[in-house]
Amino acid sequence: MRLTNMDTTKPENISRCTAVFGATGGIGAAICSEAARRGSRVWAGSRSGSGPSDEAITPFAFDLEDEGTIAAAAKLLASDPPDQIIVATGVLTLEDGTGPERSYRKLDQSAMARIFSLNTIGPAIIAKHMLPLLPRGERSGFAALSARVGSISDNGLGGWHSYRASKAALNMLLKNFAIELARTHKLAVVAGLHPGTVDTELSEPFQANVPDGKLFAPEYSAAAMLDVLGGLTPEDSGNVFDFAGKQIPA
Repeated sequence: MRLTNMDTTKPENISRCTAVFGATGGIGAAICSEAARRGSRVWAGSRSGSGPSDEAITPFAFDLEDEGTIAAAAKLLASDPPDQIIVATGVLTLEDGTGPERSYRKLDQSAMARIFSLNTIGPAIIAKHMLPLLPRGERSGFAALSARVGSISDNGLGGWHSYRASKAALNMLLKNFAIELARTHKLAVVAGLHPGTVDTELSEPFQANVPDGKLFAPEYSAAAMLDVLGGLTPEDSGNVFDFAGKQIPA
């Protein structure tokens, strides 16, 4: 059973303008649609330059592994700067089928580099070009999809080496960004968001082991994460939170 419904009426979740990087993925598309439903103008970024069909949603193109396209996207978005930025990109299994390593014996240098490029470096470069667009003197937010398995202290099983490490590195970068941004944007929030196990292509190979009621529809997870992000304060900045608003230990 996958959960599909959630109350999404909280007024604090309404952003004037939301930018979503990764708008054609299952979670990213759902975030775009939910943000628009809540009354936000939405910039929807994807490699193809497409996004959900809605009059409040404006698509744009970027390539997560090409900084020039990210810089160009930031220049475009400066015409209507977002006060909320969500990086909804990420990879668990590569295009060739290379999946999470269950043993250090399976580590591969090129696969590991690619996973870090997509899960850690890409979001960091987005932050480099997009954080300067956030408004000063009023509440704003920057969030990236993280994962519970990125927690070092909560790791009791091992394995999934590249994915775990790439998310742990992302979490550290988010902490760094939060510290730096707080010097100029006192009301800004930077956070990692764990969406739970969502019924998307990314999680499909691993859904058989998901407990009943713990597989979420993208729409459910998107609404939950927007609720969480909207309820965070500057004191929460730099931390990682799950879909229920519970802080995940570093």
